[in-house]
Formats: sequence, C-alpha cells, structure tokens
Amino acid sequence: MRAILALALSSLVAASSGVAQAPAVNWGPAPAVFPAGAKLAVLAGDPFQTGEYTVRLDMPDGYTIAAHWHPTDENITVIEGTFLVGMGDKADFTKPVTLAQGGFITAPAKENHFARAKGHTVVQVHGMGPFALTYVNPADDPQKKMARP
Repeated sequence: MRAILALALSSLVAASSGVAQAPAVNWGPAPAVFPAGAKLAVLAGDPFQTGEYTVRLDMPDGYTIAAHWHPTDENITVIEGTFLVGMGDKADFTKPVTLAQGGFITAPAKENHFARAKGHTVVQVHGMGPFALTYVNPADDPQKKMARP
C-alpha cells in the first residue's frame, strides 16, 4: 500500500512540474476609454484583437464607470473589494447588484450597464475581443473630455 501511495505521489509531482507557472501581473494605466485613475493588466490574449482575452482592472474607492455597453458579453469576477453593478441608461446606484470578493456577473452584449468600486477593488474581465466600450451619453466618454480645448 505504501508503495502504491508513493508511486501516486511521485506521479502527481511529476505531472504538476509540467504546469506552467503564472507570470507576474504587470499593471499599467487603463486605456483612455476608462476614466482616469484605474490600472489594467492583460493576463491572456489581446483584448483589442479578435479572440479570447482576460484582463484585470484595479480601481480606487468610488471609481465609477458611467452607463455604457459592449458589442460582446463581458464576464466579470471580483478578485478584491466590492463592485457595484447596475443595468440601465444612467448610473443609478440606489439599487445596484453588490458583488463581494468572488462574485461573478455577466453583462450581456449591447445591454447598457454601469459600475462603481466600493473600496479598493480589482475585477477580472474575460470575453471575446475585440473589446470596445461605448458610453450611452457620449459626454461621459473620457476620450472626448480629453479632446476638448
């Protein structure tokens, strides 16, 4: 019995040694389509190309993303903190879905939604690229605000 257990453990160790180690998460500023103050890390794929991608968004307390939509489903998992999400054309946080660490939600393609970080919050987003974000109210788009004289 001990020989079988030893063989099983050595097989498990040998098999696990072939598993790739996850590289360190490299954070940088979030793209300009997001309000200033967030950081983004690309974990897999290229969100701006066709295909699967996984990114993390690191947000300070109170960080708000105004009502917007995406052309594809957006799958969100809370890694740290609390993430408030609502559906609709305007950011109304009186009755949001409140997601704690480990919480998950899918924002369906072309459905208007909005979000806010409660406390320092990190979310992981995965989906099919290319990633695009269109604000319901074009005046909410940080890129347009930056372009004003």
